[in-house]
Amino acid sequence: MPAGSESPGAVALPHTWRPFGVRLAGAVLGGGLVVVCALAWIGFDEETQAKFTAFERGTLAFFGLLAFALWFALVRSRVVAEQQRLVVVNGYRRREFEWPQVVAVRLPPGAPWVTLDLADGTTVAAMGIQGSDGDRARSAVRELRAVVERQTGAR
Repeated sequence: MPAGSESPGAVALPHTWRPFGVRLAGAVLGGGLVVVCALAWIGFDEETQAKFTAFERGTLAFFGLLAFALWFALVRSRVVAEQQRLVVVNGYRRREFEWPQVVAVRLPPGAPWVTLDLADGTTVAAMGIQGSDGDRARSAVRELRAVVERQTGAR
């Protein structure tokens, strides 16, 4: 379909939706935590720093890496509409759906993220569109619904 014949606001494929608020909050709070911990460590005198054992330092590093892994899982969450399929990445899990498999896109009031209804009767969470993003999320749902209708031939 030529670009000139598409309706205004139609999304060109491929198109990616990512959560905004979660990524921003994670980056700001995570960065703030790193700064506070670094300043606290620098603020300790040498005697206090020497009292920390290798196990205690390793434990702190482990929890820091665990927090980073959880934040990174949220940051990499996305929904990608391609010509042949819909790709949903939730944390470290990636799922691909052919367009006929996707029946509906839902974001009920108060829901944390979008839910996709599939042709086999199951549902799948799509964490790439977060309800906490407000108008941005509602706009993304409208766009994704339009893409689903366009790709499946408007059942």
